[in-house]
Amino acid sequence: MERKIRQVCVAVCFLGVLAAALAFAAEATRIKGSQVQATTQNTCTYPRSPALGLGLGAAVALMIAQVIINVAAGCICCRRNPESSNSNWTLALVYFVVSWFTFVIAFLLLLTGAALNDQHGEESMYSHDYCYVVKPGVFAGGAILSLSSVTLGILYYLQLSSADNRMQWGGPPYGNQEGIAMGQGQPPSSQPPVFVAEDTYRRQQFP
Repeated sequence: MERKIRQVCVAVCFLGVLAAALAFAAEATRIKGSQVQATTQNTCTYPRSPALGLGLGAAVALMIAQVIINVAAGCICCRRNPESSNSNWTLALVYFVVSWFTFVIAFLLLLTGAALNDQHGEESMYSHDYCYVVKPGVFAGGAILSLSSVTLGILYYLQLSSADNRMQWGGPPYGNQEGIAMGQGQPPSSQPPVFVAEDTYRRQQFP
């Protein structure tokens, strides 16, 4: 069981770090405003940039990490049982909700940044004397949120796994231990046995 938990955490950590690294690389290679040239009226010429592939790769890595952690953890509502404490279950639920929230935002930022950074034909029409480019920090924000989503997902998975281990390997209830103790024989007395003469015993019993 612990080996499976370790493998899941290592795989998800690797994918999370990979997604963040690709997103930061996309941030560094995105098309800047200084790289866009206005050739003719209402026309912008954009250079080629690897930010499209890097952003898509980061989004795919993040999605795979989220799928792995949720498949390994299972449904949080199905994993709840009367023996689990409310505080542990509530903490796992908070990790679960915030992890999905940060995942959705990071995934949308990476996809949107990759799509807006790609300019087909290297020319695009613009209006009001503006050439549109991706704002600084879009890919970087996706990278930070990717790390946050993966970290919270791992915490959610570990919280549920620790609760399962406590239920599986925990000792017997207190009542059972008390019953077992009561059923044990009394320890032998340290005092030597006392011998009584037979006639004395009979005189006491039949005066």
